[in-house]
Amino acid sequence: MSIVVTGATGQLGHLIVEHLINRGVTPAEITAVGRNTARLADLAGMGVATAVIDYAEPASLAAAFTGADVLMLVSGSEVGQRVAQHSNAITAAVAAGVGRIVYTSASKADTSALILAPEHKATEEALLASGVPFTILRNGWYTENYAAAVQQARETGVYLTSTGAGRVASASRSDYAEAAAVVLTTPGHENAVYELAGDIAWTGTDMAAALTEVVGRPVVFTPVSPEEHTAILTGAGLDGGTVGFVVALDGNTRDGLLAGGSSDLATLIGHPTTPLLDGLRAVA
Repeated sequence: MSIVVTGATGQLGHLIVEHLINRGVTPAEITAVGRNTARLADLAGMGVATAVIDYAEPASLAAAFTGADVLMLVSGSEVGQRVAQHSNAITAAVAAGVGRIVYTSASKADTSALILAPEHKATEEALLASGVPFTILRNGWYTENYAAAVQQARETGVYLTSTGAGRVASASRSDYAEAAAVVLTTPGHENAVYELAGDIAWTGTDMAAALTEVVGRPVVFTPVSPEEHTAILTGAGLDGGTVGFVVALDGNTRDGLLAGGSSDLATLIGHPTTPLLDGLRAVA
């Protein structure tokens, strides 16, 4: 079986390649594609084939996807450009005769008010319209997203957000990558949609307790209003777009949009998801 993994030079894509090999896929059956030539060289050292692609250059996609049985379409990182990029990849996969596309989406992308959901919803619609068998992995939040919170806690002893009592069912990036490797290499996932999240939805207070363990000093959860949060971030020198995004995302958390509720992730990987404390320790 030939598997092409896009975004392989990014953190999630690289982990997917590693998990595929750990599951017994021969490196020669994997083609890792991306734009970072240095990281592609690192992947080539693992024995996998590599190719440089650009979502804006369909010819590069066609060349990389030709002969693939399965395409692992890792969602792009450029917010605002992902619909066009993903659509180009799907079109190229159809033309190349790819047998199935596995896509990393977002929690409840077709119905959620999550600020990140619209581009994923549009991609899912393009995928369904393509006629190619698919598997949609609606990835929840990554514990690694809190690397800055670890640093802030270490420096200030404070975990400050406007999430209120909202909960987050985060899991490690490796958990999500392992789930991708499972659906890429086992039968029964055609035209399936999985809602992936960590086993335990934690609060800001839980995060502060975990950070206390990780950084070795007392950390206090300091909840603020969206208005206060906006003022604090603006005062710290963040641009308006970034401030608006962070505050909106905290609002999504406050509204329960990242609270999980599905056991699909643990079921797919066959073991509990990585606990918050362990995930933060790995980040630190």
